Amino acid sequence: MSHLTQRDIESLRPELERIVAEKVSDNHSDVVSTLEKCLYSGYDRKRATEKLSHWIDSKKASRIYDKLEDLIERRKTVSKLNKRGNDDNDEKVIKKIRTGYEENEVSVPKPTVAPPIVVPPPSWQTESKSLTSQQINMMMANAQREIEERKKALSTLKSKDPANQEDVERAKKIAMLQAQIKAKLSGIGMSAIIPQVQEKPKPLILDEQGRTVDNSGRAISIPTLAPTLKANIRAKKKETFSKAATANDRQQEDQSQTFFDDRITAKPAIRSKRSLRFHEPGKFQQMAEKLRMKTQLEKLQNEISQIARKTGISSATKLALIAPKQDSHAEDVPQMEWWDSVILANDLKTMHGDNIAIRELSITNLIEHPTQMKPPNEPIKPVYLPVFLTKAEQKKLRRQNRREAWKEEQEKIRLGLIPPPEPKLRIANLMRALGNEAVQDPTKIESHVREQMAKRQKAHEDANNARKLTAEQKREKKIRKVKEDVSCGVSVSVYRIRELNTFHSKKYKVEQNAKQLLMTGVTVLFRDCCVVVVEGGPKQQKKYRRLMLNRIKWDEDMVNNADGNEVPNSCVLVWEGTSARRHFGEMKFKLFPMEKMAREFFQRHQVEQYWDLAYSGAVLEAL
Repeated sequence: MSHLTQRDIESLRPELERIVAEKVSDNHSDVVSTLEKCLYSGYDRKRATEKLSHWIDSKKASRIYDKLEDLIERRKTVSKLNKRGNDDNDEKVIKKIRTGYEENEVSVPKPTVAPPIVVPPPSWQTESKSLTSQQINMMMANAQREIEERKKALSTLKSKDPANQEDVERAKKIAMLQAQIKAKLSGIGMSAIIPQVQEKPKPLILDEQGRTVDNSGRAISIPTLAPTLKANIRAKKKETFSKAATANDRQQEDQSQTFFDDRITAKPAIRSKRSLRFHEPGKFQQMAEKLRMKTQLEKLQNEISQIARKTGISSATKLALIAPKQDSHAEDVPQMEWWDSVILANDLKTMHGDNIAIRELSITNLIEHPTQMKPPNEPIKPVYLPVFLTKAEQKKLRRQNRREAWKEEQEKIRLGLIPPPEPKLRIANLMRALGNEAVQDPTKIESHVREQMAKRQKAHEDANNARKLTAEQKREKKIRKVKEDVSCGVSVSVYRIRELNTFHSKKYKVEQNAKQLLMTGVTVLFRDCCVVVVEGGPKQQKKYRRLMLNRIKWDEDMVNNADGNEVPNSCVLVWEGTSARRHFGEMKFKLFPMEKMAREFFQRHQVEQYWDLAYSGAVLEAL
């Protein structure tokens, strides 16, 4: 697509909006602006389709591009047709050059043809039929006189012989050429031989029809200068195209604006001088009174709505708000209460006697209960999302805060609000900081420095002690770090150990770690099958799993199996998953001599499947 100027794009904007409106329903303005950018930049089909695909489908974009190309081709054709008149003159000039007719050469003139005499229609045809006979005769005489004058003018033109004049001009040119040749051969300048003759501009002769003619009365065509460079040709085409487009736009505007009157001149905008305007006394007091009355009315309406909510009649609030204000008197009794107006079909004024129409459909067996809501004890505070900073950002923020505090302290010292700090003395910089004073009394200065160092050390330790947590705070911090939210589900793990009752150190680790991690569960002790069930969060389960399977070395202890043979002790993770709630309390040990009693214990806590999984695995392992 060729590059278009901003003026051409503005002339094409109505057509662009029409094309886009046919294909696109939303993002209309964005698509039109993208098309204008593509036309201004001269993008090809692929690039323009990519730009349009941000707002619409690629198929729609290609269709819009096709319509846009057709529109530009039609505009180019119209501009070529508008320039057809100038091209005819150019063709005539080209034909003259091909036939050898030039300005400097003398050719035999063609026989002149007198221009046709155009007799204007008599004025009596255009005027009304009510003319007198005398007026008609005068008009005929004037017309005959004009015809005679034109015949005389044509005869004088024919009497002049154009051939003789052309021969004289040819003889002058031949003599001038001969003089130039002689001057070149003799080496004498032309200025010494031929006098400079200033040529006067030739007179422009126009005939009665306004055409340009020569001395013989023959119509001639004046050639127009046409640009030869491609850039100038392209610029001229754009100029003609824009002129045609603006002419069409003006014509359309003139056609659409039928109300425009040329006789009325638009007055220029004149800025009037502003004068001082004072408020009337008491204006702002009235505004304040209105605001107070409005606030009281809103407060009263809120109280009415709260009372209505408490009583359970929510519709009473709206009726109270829209009820007309009337003067209340004890003697005035309304004909109908507002709560009866809901079930009555018509107003009481239109009813006579006992003919009262009731809408039975509005009476139902439903009772309206107010929604029970718990009043907030504390005002609702806005919830802000926490901002997590990186290590570099934390260091930068700390550096900036310390810099601001230092600047504030320096400003207070300059203003004299606080005294300047003492120099930070040490044994190493004693001589450099004090100089002559340290030489005069070194013992006194050393004691002063050591006293200052002890003071700084004490202030540092006091600050550390102030920041330390108490025992209760430490315990709460540990609990807060270990405790997890299990409201959405509890993670459960079931472990099976071959023997645990005789190994007290390992038994202590199993119990204490569960308590330290704030986990609940139970440990069931049975021969050849000890089951450990723990409940908690995912992180707690991860730490406890590492304890049971990695940290405790079960295989270093030897135990007897059902056959009486010694085998290494072992711990196996039987099952892990999630449960809706906790089934056990604090970690405890339960010893059962029979398998039935152990299963009944789990059944009482509604998790007998834990025992079934663990005991079945132990039986299969013993086989």
